Amino acid sequence: MSPSHPRVLVPGQRAALCADSLAGLSVGDALGAQYFVPDNDPTALLRDAIVPAGTWSWTDDTDMACTVVAELIGHGEIDQDRIALDFARRCDPYRGYGAGAVQVLHQIRDGVRWKQAAVAAFPTGSYGNGAAMRIAPLGAYHAGELNRTAEQAIRASEVTHAHPEGIAGAVVVAVAASFVARARIDGVVPTPGDVLDVVGRYLLPGATATGVDAARGLLTASVEEAAWTLGNGARVSAQDTVPFCLWAAATRLNDYPAAIRACIEAGGDVDTTAAIVGGIVAAFTGTGERDDVVGVPAEWLARREPLPEWLPDGAAATAP
Repeated sequence: MSPSHPRVLVPGQRAALCADSLAGLSVGDALGAQYFVPDNDPTALLRDAIVPAGTWSWTDDTDMACTVVAELIGHGEIDQDRIALDFARRCDPYRGYGAGAVQVLHQIRDGVRWKQAAVAAFPTGSYGNGAAMRIAPLGAYHAGELNRTAEQAIRASEVTHAHPEGIAGAVVVAVAASFVARARIDGVVPTPGDVLDVVGRYLLPGATATGVDAARGLLTASVEEAAWTLGNGARVSAQDTVPFCLWAAATRLNDYPAAIRACIEAGGDVDTTAAIVGGIVAAFTGTGERDDVVGVPAEWLARREPLPEWLPDGAAATAP
């Protein structure tokens, strides 16, 4: 589906694509988190397009994604020792970090090597969705470089998630974002099958791979059916989260609000599914609207809590 002579990314374009993905991730995270507030009714958004009032605070999903973006914009690649320490230094437990993640990151902050800290908290390695939730901007940064994306996603994941499923979930989210970001540059619209076929090439046999394979048979299914079959993140595992997210992103790639509404309708770990889906979809749509593509709405972006001041210049840019 790519042109025979693909366009080379120009200076600044990587950072801009990465920033758009971060915008989609952070808005999805912050909006999704609002539906854990008792007074906020998800049916208002699903039925009447009414979003919660006030400022939407983001969670650990955005907190860690910002560190990934800072690493890429500042250095162009993932250095595991550096990013592990940055994750640890910036960890704010009140952002919704899980107890295991806090244990790992606090040990790293206190001088324990990340390889030791990760298995001390999770002896067989974590297969949680924490690596997948933060990784979409990495794929956008490496738009179209799928092998490079997968390698860098593994490096960004291993510092906290040693289990193959936790890593696999992050790899396919990053690859999906990389693939659709390249499609955006090339001016083509991938089909849902295109997206799922591409990520399938980067999966080894396992529960996440089984879920992604099942998603191929659900391309015309309702959100309820897809969530029932694939999961909705309620178990906080990569295998219970990533297949649904890929399904939602692939089937609603042209319409960011519709993709986020699917996550809210599915329930479960809404901030994380919306962060993953938002990061992938915004790598393709960007912000605002163009032609038949609806990106991150300006109103939603304005309601999201500002991103950290320590983010480097360019992290909030919009890709052309």
